[in-house]
Amino acid sequence: MEALIHHFTLLSDQALVDKTFDPSRIEDLMRLFEVDSYKAWAALESEQQQELEEAEESLREAELELDRDMEWGMEEYRRTLEEMERMEAAELKELEEKAETARRTGNLMEKAATVAAKRHIAAAMGSAAASMRSAWKTAAGNKVHPS
Repeated sequence: MEALIHHFTLLSDQALVDKTFDPSRIEDLMRLFEVDSYKAWAALESEQQQELEEAEESLREAELELDRDMEWGMEEYRRTLEEMERMEAAELKELEEKAETARRTGNLMEKAATVAAKRHIAAAMGSAAASMRSAWKTAAGNKVHPS
């Protein structure tokens, strides 16, 4: 482009000085300016297209990396969830076993209390019967004649 500008300057100076100067020479130079401009424009478009493609590729790589990170995060979440479910199940089983043990202990204590109560009632009945027999014997043996 600088060479064309320099050549244009020379032709302009020559056109001012030389009366037989052919203006088509400047038109030819203007066509060269146009061709050079189109080449620069095409080069710029090509460069922009290349930058666009690089940016799109970079974006695809970033999306792939994001997908990998998201998949890793979801896998970690699944593992954590499974571990928590295993811990919950173990804790629930332990609580159920303790509850069953407490239920059995309660049933045994109820049976023991029932047996103890029945024995206490039987002992009380036996004691009452013995007291009644003793009272009858005493009452029958100590008869006083009314005379």
